[in-house]
Amino acid sequence: MHTALEPAIAEIVDGFIAAGRPKASELSWQARREGYLASAPLGGEREAVGSLEEWQQEGYAVRLYRPQQHISTPLPALLYFHGGCFVSGEFETHDRQLRMLCNRAQALVFAVHTRLAPEHVYPAAHDDALAATLAIMDRLPEWGGQGSRLMLAGDSAGGHLALVTALRLKAIQAPLPAALCLIYPMLDAAGTSESYRRFGEDYLITADMLQSGYRAYLGDLSIAHPEASPLHHPELARLPPTHILTAEYDPLRDEGEALYRALLAAGVEASCQRQLGVIHGFFQLAGISPAARQAIDQVATLLRHL
Repeated sequence: MHTALEPAIAEIVDGFIAAGRPKASELSWQARREGYLASAPLGGEREAVGSLEEWQQEGYAVRLYRPQQHISTPLPALLYFHGGCFVSGEFETHDRQLRMLCNRAQALVFAVHTRLAPEHVYPAAHDDALAATLAIMDRLPEWGGQGSRLMLAGDSAGGHLALVTALRLKAIQAPLPAALCLIYPMLDAAGTSESYRRFGEDYLITADMLQSGYRAYLGDLSIAHPEASPLHHPELARLPPTHILTAEYDPLRDEGEALYRALLAAGVEASCQRQLGVIHGFFQLAGISPAARQAIDQVATLLRHL
């Protein structure tokens, strides 16, 4: 038993090790997607929200969660990109925590699903993320939201997409969101950090899983390209205030914290919190993880006070 982990997470990790640490790269893409979806109930109760609306555009789809009661007008808004190593993830893998965020923040929550690899390689997901963001920002007043209260967020590959989308908005001189929230983001395709070495084999979301996702999506793109590894992006200055969440036992821990330091060096208002006793993906484990519930409350507080 990994006594430094939350008990329910330690049980999952011990089961993974006992099963021989199965390699994600040896599974079919469909099996990876189905496995991710099967874990969704660990997110806890599926809370009721005011309403749901979905629509499809070329390349991307959006699900809008509206809160049950409108406490303020205009409402704060969250545009959220899901994780899944660029090869998996969908609305249902992230439904429970987005319902919680909608209710706790009394905010509009836009879940954005971009095209997945290997069927669609770079820059498909990046282009979809930007297109969806521009379209939502343009129509936000129609839904009772306001651009000055918009946060871009995402976990893992979604955190990567949120950051690159903000960098692209800045590059085209489009309006920027009020804030970014990056939850254990994928930032360095080289995967050479100390946390990759220490936590890359035992803790469920392995270096093999992360690196195989990068390979599937990046295709021929160099891992040194700034949109492959935005940790090293040369234009971090003048980004919106950014909050980063990292997990103690996560291969991606060090790169998230390195981004925090790089943002500070670039003059960006930034904060970073390392959550102890948890692994990559803990934000989706509110049904079993006290840290996940606390993190959801924290993000909701940030959103409510935009």
